[in-house]
Amino acid sequence: MPDAPTTSAPDRQITPTARHFLAALHPPVTIPGPPTPPTSAAATAGLGAPDTAAVESAVPGTSVAAAVGSAVPGTSVAAAFGSAVPDAPDAAGVGSALQRILRGPTGPGTSSLSLAGRYTPTVPDPVPPDPAEPAAGQAVPGLYYHPVPEPNPVRVEEVSRRIKAWAEDEVQLYPEEWEGQFDGFSVGRYMVACHPDAPTVDHLMLATRLMVAENAVDDCYCEDHGGSPVGLGGRLLLAHTALDHFHTTAQYTPAWHESLTSDAPRRAYRSAMDYFVRAATDSQADRFRHDMARLHMGYLAEAAWAQTEHVPEVWEYLAMRQFNNFRPCPTITDTVGGYELPADLHARPDMQRVIALAGNATTIVNDLYSYTKELNSPGRHLNLPVVIAEREQLSERDAYLKAVEVHNELQHAFEAAAADLAEACPLPSVLRFLKGVAAWVDGNHDWHRTNTYRYTLPDFW
Repeated sequence: MPDAPTTSAPDRQITPTARHFLAALHPPVTIPGPPTPPTSAAATAGLGAPDTAAVESAVPGTSVAAAVGSAVPGTSVAAAFGSAVPDAPDAAGVGSALQRILRGPTGPGTSSLSLAGRYTPTVPDPVPPDPAEPAAGQAVPGLYYHPVPEPNPVRVEEVSRRIKAWAEDEVQLYPEEWEGQFDGFSVGRYMVACHPDAPTVDHLMLATRLMVAENAVDDCYCEDHGGSPVGLGGRLLLAHTALDHFHTTAQYTPAWHESLTSDAPRRAYRSAMDYFVRAATDSQADRFRHDMARLHMGYLAEAAWAQTEHVPEVWEYLAMRQFNNFRPCPTITDTVGGYELPADLHARPDMQRVIALAGNATTIVNDLYSYTKELNSPGRHLNLPVVIAEREQLSERDAYLKAVEVHNELQHAFEAAAADLAEACPLPSVLRFLKGVAAWVDGNHDWHRTNTYRYTLPDFW
């Protein structure tokens, strides 16, 4: 599959405006009502921005609190925006344009953009099921986010069944006593919500295996299940060779091959990557390897700070989180969707900014929802509220609320950057990729909100 985009001229008639593009990404969805909003000035100041001003207020350096104050004076942020979604203007026109985008490019020279023909679904999707009941879970008050429809329960069940079989039978990922934790991760719901355009369950499994493998490395090498900052670099380097193969002499190759089965994280990395490269193009596979190297570098920075008991400045922490974050997940959205964003379009600086902001915003979501879990875990865990509290001398509550504001500004900046890129480069593969990344951002939040097995919110409201 060529890396260069098709030479046929793009259909300029489907170019959405920035506002229409954003509106079409987030159709209205009903979820359970928001919790009781905070009443104090400290709780309401700067905790979001109105959806109707999402693009206008999403300029780096613009205060989110200022945008809220000017847009809805006297209105509770949590009540007004905690679960709000923008109305979709010009729904018929935008919808028909997006349908053309989501079908992928058509016409001479565009068939190479589709990967869907590589798969024959082993479990075809039946007639769409009745809508599932909304899952339980409370959103962080004041958080700017977009609700998503309930994930297709048939797909959730099938992905959950397959990933557990893979974990137990193919890679022997966990001992029997960890089974409850594996089930509680709810990875089937997670991946179905994040990849609504996946053509088949086989496509969804590409992302699901990689997600589980990445979490195995994090848990077993870094955190909950025997992880330690001591010696982490060596472990990560050897595990990375399961993704980015070691090329050496005949004498030493067998020992490396044997090492790939020596522990659960390496078995998982090797198997998940083998499935992925068989479905992806060469450029997609190399892109993923690059982003996993970024992830591992972030792990090492956090480990170094833990060893020296260093609490970074807030900006330093956010820089680390740009690498130690979810970026490898949305960056494969085209492979999971059954098409390719060509390498030169993926490498554009404005596309790289969109992907980076998406990863940064989703990772702060994780900091906010896992805050209580990490405080109750052994040792000291760095997260954004903890770093803000120490470095800016704020109470735990005020630091948490400020972290919500940081997330909101990042989320608005992501949406504005995506809309700008959609106008600047309205190629079908670019527009579909941007929609896929936005869907991943929204699905990631929904999983955190609904995963009450893992997460509970602090009592700050």
